[in-house]
Amino acid sequence: MAETDETRDDEETTDVAVQEPTAEASDEDQPLDLKVDIEKPSACERHVSVTVSRADIDRYLDDAYSAMMPNAAVPGFRAGRAPRKLVEQRFKTEVVDQVKGSLLMDSLTQISKEGSFAAISEPDLNLEAVELPDDGPLTFEFDIEVRPDFDLPKWKGLKLKQPKHEFTDEDIDSNLKQTLGRYGQLVPHDGAAAEDDYITANVTCKADGKVVSEDEELVLRIRENLSFTDARLEGFAKLMTGAKSGEKKNATVTVGPNAPNEELRGKDVEVEFEVVEIKKLKLPELTEDFLQEIGNFESEGALREAVKQNLERQLEYAQQQQARGQITELLTESATWDLPPGLLKRQNARELERAIMELRRSGFSESEIRARENTLRQNSAESTAKALKEHFILERIAEDEGIDVEDGDFEKEIFLMSMQSGESPRRVRAQLEKRGLMDVLRNQIVERKVMEAVQAEANFTEEPYNATKDDTEAVQLAVGGRGAEIPQAVDKQEEEAAAEE
Repeated sequence: MAETDETRDDEETTDVAVQEPTAEASDEDQPLDLKVDIEKPSACERHVSVTVSRADIDRYLDDAYSAMMPNAAVPGFRAGRAPRKLVEQRFKTEVVDQVKGSLLMDSLTQISKEGSFAAISEPDLNLEAVELPDDGPLTFEFDIEVRPDFDLPKWKGLKLKQPKHEFTDEDIDSNLKQTLGRYGQLVPHDGAAAEDDYITANVTCKADGKVVSEDEELVLRIRENLSFTDARLEGFAKLMTGAKSGEKKNATVTVGPNAPNEELRGKDVEVEFEVVEIKKLKLPELTEDFLQEIGNFESEGALREAVKQNLERQLEYAQQQQARGQITELLTESATWDLPPGLLKRQNARELERAIMELRRSGFSESEIRARENTLRQNSAESTAKALKEHFILERIAEDEGIDVEDGDFEKEIFLMSMQSGESPRRVRAQLEKRGLMDVLRNQIVERKVMEAVQAEANFTEEPYNATKDDTEAVQLAVGGRGAEIPQAVDKQEEEAAAEE
């Protein structure tokens, strides 16, 4: 278990530093005489009550005072010459705090090593409530989240389906157009809007006539569907086709069950699009300078080969995801244990980050990632629960098979992500480290290796690959607002009346 700031004591008094006992003095190899009672509120929760014997408390106190004696400074005595009883009286508070911290830390370490459970969080321990008694044993208790105990399902010999596809020139042409679109220029258009055009729009969202969310001059590509962070508008292209500058278009969407604004979950919201401007995308010409600028390509043929490789990476991603989905269903059939709500809530963001990193290393564009990200957000509770159960099972397989991260694994993953983002591997790594995501990346690598091991033992049946159609535009706007995180919704008429006053 990780050492916490609360369980360390490095304080100094003006008279003497309270030193940690040496290995000889503390006899640290001698285990504590602990009585540990473990209750199981749920599969992933443990309530632990610990009793430390009086003999261990006295031993730790004796070690602490013995380590202090050679340097203890007591008024009226030379350093190290004061009687032990005076030293004990003068430094009792400091030593008791030090010993309490040491006993708690060593107790937690010993419980962890004894393997009664596999912790997945820090213990919820109220240090201030723990007191070292003058007589009798020390008792304390804590709650902790743990990996559930379960029988590992049979994972060798699974029957799986795998998509196969040979990419054609038509596939490459279509994807090349999407790739060039990232470098295109939006030019104003005077006529009516058509599918794949872009509109600049002011978006206003109302619930029961009150504005709950709005944004100005959003640039939206007209695609079949529009994905908000908490809702999805089907038929967006049909709604906007034929629209002209200055016109308003309205639609109704239903706020998702995992929306940030809990009050509007499952309710309808009216969305108004005020079209400010219509634009068309002008693709760049494949000049020698442009080819060099976007990737040092020597020719259009080299660019097309890179596009083909990217398509193959996306096919590999689809193969992995389909296999993973099948494996997850098969392995988690018997995983009927419940997960603590607090664990699920904390894990939501981590699971989203993991999924986004997987998409980046597989070469998906930022617009595709945003669309999938919104979908993941809207189904976060269900997907996170399944992903956590899958993680516990894959973790067990990794331990049994000795699967772990090797030298170069991190560099390979970071390089693939840097290719998608266009940033240097060093910058991508620095961003991951700054956001504390290196452990997420490690889990991703280990889980992929386990999946490869499972697939190596599986029996596959090939089937045609149907690539996911890129028909969704994504926008980082919550139609239902963010509840307490945003200003209170105000009716437009009330807003105008207040302004007049």
